[in-house]
Order: sequence, then structure tokens, then C-alpha cells
Amino acid sequence: MSNKHCNILIKSVIVVYCFLGFSVSAQEMVDELISAVRMNQVDVVTAFLTRGMDVDTADSSGNTLLMIASREGHFDLSKHLLDQRAKVRIRNGFGETPIMFAALRGHLEIVKLLQAYGGEINHSGWTPMHYCAWGGHSDICRFLLEKGANIDARSANGTTPIMMAARQGHLETVKLLLANAADANLHNDAGATALNWALKAENSEVAEFLRQSGAR
Repeated sequence: MSNKHCNILIKSVIVVYCFLGFSVSAQEMVDELISAVRMNQVDVVTAFLTRGMDVDTADSSGNTLLMIASREGHFDLSKHLLDQRAKVRIRNGFGETPIMFAALRGHLEIVKLLQAYGGEINHSGWTPMHYCAWGGHSDICRFLLEKGANIDARSANGTTPIMMAARQGHLETVKLLLANAADANLHNDAGATALNWALKAENSEVAEFLRQSGAR
């Protein structure tokens, strides 16, 4: 069945159920809505929202529709949800925001979109900078820095973005961060530096570059 026919079928079922007064559980509606977001079915999502579903509906982990759309790279759907006043700064149960998901997955245009709609770049705990550094998405790290992101943002346990990049072996991201004056000699709560992370993960090329740059 094509996506178009699937959309029509789902909407028709909803309309018939409501017209006939059949009982459809709230959880079933939520599950259908979340599934439509994952599948980038904008028409189906619009139909649910038009019939009163909350634009900030979330799954069991607290991931909202906007978080899911941002994570999956659905630009048009993300913009549609934002235009319907989805909360751009909302957090899930792990403290993650829509822009953090987009940064982690490497969706630069969605990161730009969310930032333009007020998505936070600097806040307590893990930040979008941590997430793009972990993913090795230097283009996103560069954009966030241009918008004023804290290059040495510290998570609750003291981890910085350059530690994340070093741990994952993302040499180009490490170079970018150092070129923008990241402090490679900061320690996390366990006493580890970016160099320690690179050595522990056996990322020898990153470790050597960090040493040559004065990291200890």
C-alpha cells in the first residue's frame, strides 16, 4: 500500500470511528500519531492535530512529536509542528531537546530551523555541542559556535564537547574545536581529559594530534 493510500485509510478510520461514536483509546490515538510522525506522514499528523491532539504529545520516554521529527530528519514536518506552536525547548526524561536530537543525527538544516525558532544552544547539562561533537558533525558544531555556543560546555559530570569528539575518534571535529580555542586540558569529574579519552578508546591519530597541540 502506498503512503498516500495509507494516509487516506488512517484518516478515514478516524473519521468513521468518531462519527459512529466508537471507542478509540487515548493510547491508540497517541500511538497512531507518533507512528505517523516517524513515517513523515504530514497529512496524517495534520488530521490528528486538527481533531484536537496535542502538538506536544510524547512517547513513553517523553520524546515529543517535534523531537521525533527532528531526530528522523523530517524538515517539513518539523517546521509544520513548530508553526503549530510545538515547544522547541521542551526536554524528555533524559534532559534532551529537539535541537540536541538533530545535532546528534547530523541534520544541519533542522538544527538551523530549531535555533531560528528559539531552540536553546547553551543550558545546563548535556548540550547540542556535546551531541554534535559525539556524532562528529563538524558542520553543526561550526554553526552552533557561530551562534554563540559554549565550546567548553560541561555536562553534569564535567564532560566537554572535545572529550566527546576525542572519545569517538572524530579528528576533524577535534581540530575544529581546538581551532576555536577549546580547552583540551579540562578534567571531568573522574579526572580524565580529552587526551585520556582518546587514549582509552585507542584513537591514536586523535591522541597524537592532541599531544602536538599541547594537550596533556
